[in-house]
Amino acid sequence: MTTITFAPSSPFHPIAALLARERRLAIYGFILLALVLPMAIAAGLDHRTLRGADVWIKPMKFAWSIALLALTTAWFAGHLPDHVRKGRPMDRIVWLLVGAGSFELGYIALQAALGQGSHYNVQDPLHAAMYAAMGIGALILTATQPMLAWQLWRHPDHSRPIAVRLAILIGLVLTFVFGAGIGGILANIQPSSGGATVPLFGWSLGGGDLRPAHFVGIHAEQVLPLVGLAATRLDPRAAKTAVWVATLLYAGLFALLVTWGLPART
Repeated sequence: MTTITFAPSSPFHPIAALLARERRLAIYGFILLALVLPMAIAAGLDHRTLRGADVWIKPMKFAWSIALLALTTAWFAGHLPDHVRKGRPMDRIVWLLVGAGSFELGYIALQAALGQGSHYNVQDPLHAAMYAAMGIGALILTATQPMLAWQLWRHPDHSRPIAVRLAILIGLVLTFVFGAGIGGILANIQPSSGGATVPLFGWSLGGGDLRPAHFVGIHAEQVLPLVGLAATRLDPRAAKTAVWVATLLYAGLFALLVTWGLPART
């Protein structure tokens, strides 16, 4: 059988690299990205709205978000030795992520097709139970990231700069701590409605909306490793310090957004 390889300069090289690192999660992430297209078509044909937004906006955003999580996990899995990537711990991470992500997106898409809300919809016992299950699913989804961090800490790739490895570990853990932490609070506090909003995202610009904090929290695993990589290339000797400084600044931004997003007391 002929094996097709792509040069690093090829636009297909990142795809090939992801497939080589963790094929199951890479394929899953690509499938989710492909699903965005029919959802976008549905949004163009279906003019129903929910809480002021097209009913298909939420499924599209979640498809992007879960796909990014899957592809990021696939990329970092490539830092593990072959026997770990092919072992049971990685199997658990993969299938927990795929199972929880598919449940979340499937229910959100179903509710969109029905023209009903998925979040904060507790109008009857069935919807209340499904909303609670979504919360458990989101917790499992983000919990896969510290599980991966544990494997990366136990089996470090010493060929990679220490600042990059440190940034990856911190980012994965903070994605769970910040993302799941604020997600639990957000599940019980519906964002304020009305007034000016951020285009596409729909976040309120007037405060009382924890979604920006949640967004910052769950994307720590992408932002901090990029900081570690950039710092290593700019000044390897100061890269670790730069990672810790970036972590403190990121945590400060997260705390600021949490404070801004909490509803005002009356």
